[in-house]
Amino acid sequence: MTGPTGAKDGAGVPADRTPVRRLTVLYDADCSLCAFLRDWLVRQPQLVPLELVPAGSQEARLRFPGLDHRATLEEITVVGDAGQVYRDTAAWIVTLWALREHRPLAHRLSTPSGARLA
Repeated sequence: MTGPTGAKDGAGVPADRTPVRRLTVLYDADCSLCAFLRDWLVRQPQLVPLELVPAGSQEARLRFPGLDHRATLEEITVVGDAGQVYRDTAAWIVTLWALREHRPLAHRLSTPSGARLA
């Protein structure tokens, strides 16, 4: 999985060429469904390590000062270790891609025909 086209990582390398080695999932800690999904994610075997951080928290603001933290409470946001930012459908897909048992589904959902289902 790579970053959005045209985006650059911290070293100036195009983000779509930067490998993802760790993902931070920002979730709404006050949402019971979000907390359930957080618990489910931490139990899944991961090919790419996931860190789960409450959206809008002090920790999230310190880690990612350039993000619109109000928006992270409205839609799922995932940040890659090289600064890649995924929101909404792309965030769900990259999260599935990080999970061993769900990577094939993520690949299917990232195709044009799969995008209609995502």
